[in-house]
Amino acid sequence: MQRQSVMGVAIELCPFMCCTNLGDTAMKYLKNMKMALAAGTIAGSMVAASAPSVADTINIRIASGHPPTVVYAGLMKNFFQPELKKAIEAKTDHKVNFIEGYSGSIVKVFDTFEGVQNGVVDIGGFCYCFEASKLPMHAFQIMLPFGTMDPVKSVAAAAEIYEKYPSLSKRFQDFDQTLIAIIGDGGYNLGTNFPWKKLEDLKGHKILGAGLNLNWMEQAGIGIIPVTDGLPGWYQKIKTGVAEGGIMFPSAWGPVFKLHEVGQYYTTIGFGSITWHGLTVNNRFWDRLPADAKPVIQEVAGRFQALTGTGNKAGYEKDMKWLRKNITVTDLPADVRQGWAEGLAHWPQKHANELEGKGFPAKAILNDYLAAAEKQGYKWPVRYVVK
Repeated sequence: MQRQSVMGVAIELCPFMCCTNLGDTAMKYLKNMKMALAAGTIAGSMVAASAPSVADTINIRIASGHPPTVVYAGLMKNFFQPELKKAIEAKTDHKVNFIEGYSGSIVKVFDTFEGVQNGVVDIGGFCYCFEASKLPMHAFQIMLPFGTMDPVKSVAAAAEIYEKYPSLSKRFQDFDQTLIAIIGDGGYNLGTNFPWKKLEDLKGHKILGAGLNLNWMEQAGIGIIPVTDGLPGWYQKIKTGVAEGGIMFPSAWGPVFKLHEVGQYYTTIGFGSITWHGLTVNNRFWDRLPADAKPVIQEVAGRFQALTGTGNKAGYEKDMKWLRKNITVTDLPADVRQGWAEGLAHWPQKHANELEGKGFPAKAILNDYLAAAEKQGYKWPVRYVVK
């Protein structure tokens, strides 16, 4: 007997619900009935959307707070989804149906981690930067500024650390989800709505960041005023003067978020390409999946992970060409970058000490990442010492 998935429950309320001449008891009864029916509709829809193992069709709610114009979210929609559907339907008897929630339509950038944890979505992509208290060790590349600007090498070096330290992946289990891919970013630089030539020119200016990476400026003693917000809110903050610039990769400063419209200056600094996003799956959803679908998901997720490196590398070159053509782009002199890195030499040790006090193996991870990046051929401007 062929089984078919149930996608939802359609309920039509009785038309006399809007009558105004019913008695109080009847009105209360009807009101309670309306609430019960509505709850039943929602519950039925959620069961249908999150019960992949009881039907031939695997329904997957996939989401990100970022729009598909952001590289990793675009790869989720345009690579991970179609490749997963194709692979599962070719290798198993199951069909795949995606329920999409990009651009914050289901979960916002600050809420995606919790959305996966609570089962609001089945698979979510998000930045660790919004989960500093829950995933403090996962930003280890942020703690070593001026790293490689090559996203391919960034992802490869980060993957080596995840393999050597299983506790990084296991950490997600504490929040009812499983990490299936790490995600690389394009290289970070600095965009502003004012011109500047030397570090002293940045003093007193309000600069946006994703939390921990603001230390690249604060810990160097530059004297900025730090401002934190999710990327979708940056345009308005710079436009209204709440901020005057931000630490960001070039794709966001160009056509994607159009930050160039409110910040006509972009300086290539080379803070590093950071692998600090993740793709996770809700554990309850994972447990209900057909056994033959799980290895397929893991295989496609592995290809997606690699593509976040190569995709961002190609995108960086294209986006920088666009910025150079449309706004004022300045390349930070090598000696200024070197001096900036030297001014941050103390910070990895300082932050590692704080994390060690909370029980994380920060010193070992930072030292191993320094070596992993060098294995990828990168030469640090400052060989940070973490004891």
